[in-house]
Amino acid sequence: MPDRLDPSTYRRLVREALAEDVGPGDVTTAAVVPADARMSGAIVANMPCVIAGLDVAREVFATVDPAIEFLDWRSDGSLCHPGERVATVTGPAAGILTAERTALNILQHLSGIATRAREFVEAAGGGIKILDTRKTIPGLRALAKYAVVCGGGLNHRVGLYDGILIKDNHIAVAGGVTEALRRVRATGSLLPVEVEADTLDDVDAAVAAGADIVMLDNMDDETVRAAIERIGGRARVELSGGMTLERVRRLADSGADYVSIGAITHSAPAVDISLDIIIDHRSPADG
Repeated sequence: MPDRLDPSTYRRLVREALAEDVGPGDVTTAAVVPADARMSGAIVANMPCVIAGLDVAREVFATVDPAIEFLDWRSDGSLCHPGERVATVTGPAAGILTAERTALNILQHLSGIATRAREFVEAAGGGIKILDTRKTIPGLRALAKYAVVCGGGLNHRVGLYDGILIKDNHIAVAGGVTEALRRVRATGSLLPVEVEADTLDDVDAAVAAGADIVMLDNMDDETVRAAIERIGGRARVELSGGMTLERVRRLADSGADYVSIGAITHSAPAVDISLDIIIDHRSPADG
């Protein structure tokens, strides 16, 4: 199970999201819902999914009205089936209705990422580790990468500051793989150095120059296997580009260490999660 999110990673986001949605006030709720009305609602998964973002949703409701009680029925990283309650909210009806959309938007997006990550992890069957990328919506990276972990994936670089990845444009500007690596080593950095390789010649150059990790980018299956054989364990291998579930299944036994998939974060469809009024008072232990 993933570690819980540090509240500092989402409190500002929650405030900004609510300011965007509520603006000067929820005019519909103010007109329709009595100020003293109370309600209970169930947050329900309407499709199979891996849940992620419950603490963020809790923060949304608490920010709108601290009197709202948010009770988890599931935990982040757990698989939910259609019709399962994820959480319940109880308290002032106006606050719950005002917070509803923002809370659901976050849960749907993060759970979509976690669900997509789990699909790739299962396709890999333990034969290769699934990584995310920096292809995230600006401002949401910490949450997106947390959701990947909820789905069983691993985080690649968080940003440009915590890992050295020499890509094709770096190589072009530096004048070649060897020179690019020489310049990195000259800085004295102790970070592992990864080099993107588009061809088998690039692979040979990266290994000869002492790359710690070689990223095989947009290679077909046959070339991937040839490249891994040429590397021969002298560097770790990451696959990237055009990685579908079927390709991950095919290449899980290739000998590669990782496969990085931008689509996990930039193209994961939101899952269907709703807030439904409830009239019973079962506890989470009742299922």
